[in-house]
Amino acid sequence: MFGEIMIEKVNINARATARGIRKNFYIFISPWLVGFIFLTLGPMLFSLYMSFTKWDMITEIKWIGFQNYINIFSDKDFWQALKVTFYWAAFLPVGIILSLTLASLLNMNIRGKTIFRTIMYIPVIVPAVANCLLWLWMFNYDYGFLNLILRKIGLSPSLWIMHPKTAIPSLILMSLWQTGGNVVIFLAALQGVDKTLMEAAEIDGANTIRRYFNIVIPMISPAIFFQLIMGIIGALQVFNQGYLMTGGGGPLKATLFYVLYIYQTAFEKYQMGYASALSWILFIIIGILTLLVFSTIGKKVYYESK
Repeated sequence: MFGEIMIEKVNINARATARGIRKNFYIFISPWLVGFIFLTLGPMLFSLYMSFTKWDMITEIKWIGFQNYINIFSDKDFWQALKVTFYWAAFLPVGIILSLTLASLLNMNIRGKTIFRTIMYIPVIVPAVANCLLWLWMFNYDYGFLNLILRKIGLSPSLWIMHPKTAIPSLILMSLWQTGGNVVIFLAALQGVDKTLMEAAEIDGANTIRRYFNIVIPMISPAIFFQLIMGIIGALQVFNQGYLMTGGGGPLKATLFYVLYIYQTAFEKYQMGYASALSWILFIIIGILTLLVFSTIGKKVYYESK
């Protein structure tokens, strides 16, 4: 009898403890939960509703069903923005390879590596506007630094961002300047590689290249996969370069990125319903690409078992 009473008291105390833990849990996550509901989920649902309407932020909202989505596929600017954005995103592997190469070099035991790591990360903390102003000067046709170098070696100067054929490659060159953030992530992953495996492979006769591709790359594949996923999402949402560098998509809409087109549609043309539909099309594209990468490349990622 006494044992049953003690067990019942223990159960009551356990239930009370569990309720207290749940209560504290909801209290602590409430700031995030409120922010998510009112600043993320709420605007998303409102945007979904708006994508089926016609609204210029002045007159009354008019329900038009799927007309916005139907109009999108006959919109030449939509296809241009999509083409430009995918052209930009196609160079994502270049940035990943460059970041991994630099991280591998900075992971070597060399003198002054702390200074080199700091220098590599400095461009990341430069504000976007200042960064664009700096590169506008470097791309200047008459007195830009890059054309100065071209003239010094006897080559003709380039129009860089002022020509439709070189505008996107120029912006890609500019984006590679800020690979320091990716370098830091790769550097952390490289420092987590098991040195005993490297030593064992070296004893077995594996050279540096074989050790790198057969041990290092598989070991840091989660970091590479993370960079790939985040890079795809970020590349499809690029905005600053087109807005700040080329005057809103020029020349000849060669830098009309998708998010820039959404911005122009919403806040310059005041077509909020159509802009919302464009946003949801982008959401679907990013979701499909992310699931595709997870279902293909994601299966080849090596996760070390503990």
